[in-house]
Amino acid sequence: MLGDKNDAVGRRYIGTLKDAGYDYMELPLAQIMELSENSFSELAEEAEKTGLPCECCNNFFPASVRLTGETVDPAKVQEYVKRAIDRAVKLGSRVIVFGSSGAKNVPEGFPYDRAFGQIADALRMIDTYAASAGIHIAIEPLNRQESNIIQNLEEGKKLMTEAGGPSIRLLADYYHFMLEKESLETLKKRIPDIVHVHFADPDGRSFPKESRKEYEDFFAVLKEGGYDGRVSIEAYSENKEKEISGAVFIRKYF
Repeated sequence: MLGDKNDAVGRRYIGTLKDAGYDYMELPLAQIMELSENSFSELAEEAEKTGLPCECCNNFFPASVRLTGETVDPAKVQEYVKRAIDRAVKLGSRVIVFGSSGAKNVPEGFPYDRAFGQIADALRMIDTYAASAGIHIAIEPLNRQESNIIQNLEEGKKLMTEAGGPSIRLLADYYHFMLEKESLETLKKRIPDIVHVHFADPDGRSFPKESRKEYEDFFAVLKEGGYDGRVSIEAYSENKEKEISGAVFIRKYF
């Protein structure tokens, strides 16, 4: 979420992330898909040269690739998925986050159950490409201000079960988790299904700047529950260079 109109992927911060001590980066796949072949090759080469792998991608689908409603085009979705997973593989990604509210939000007046089924169908198709590529698809529950479907971990679990497939798992996002006032007990119950974690301070979806008891409690549940996957800071910032470096303190919770 470090991109802007001149650099939608946030590429210019790769060196900053490396210098600050991050283990990997998570880049926005929909924006990566907008890059020309030459620009994409340059991004992949820079990541390899810097030694900071893009192990995860967020923002799977752009809003233009509809997943729910009467205008869904399965052939268009499938073609996008094939190309997107191919680029993710070339970057070395192991997880693709499936939040994509713009693509999957239920159109006004459209039946919720039918939309849920459309999303499950899409995930079943995605699994055929992701599983063979060794990539997990992490369903991301989003808060109700952003999405009108899949707003908590239990709904995410229901979708995961409905879709099936070895690559389809869950993501826990601290920002959405807190806005939806989810319980740590629910988090604990879902840990076996969670393959990826996002983190940001709920106040402005910002970079964490100092220790807080709420952070400690969240990570303690993950750690005690045996979670051993990645944690990405997915946050906005007005002072990116400083806040990127400052946020590595959350490593102590691991």
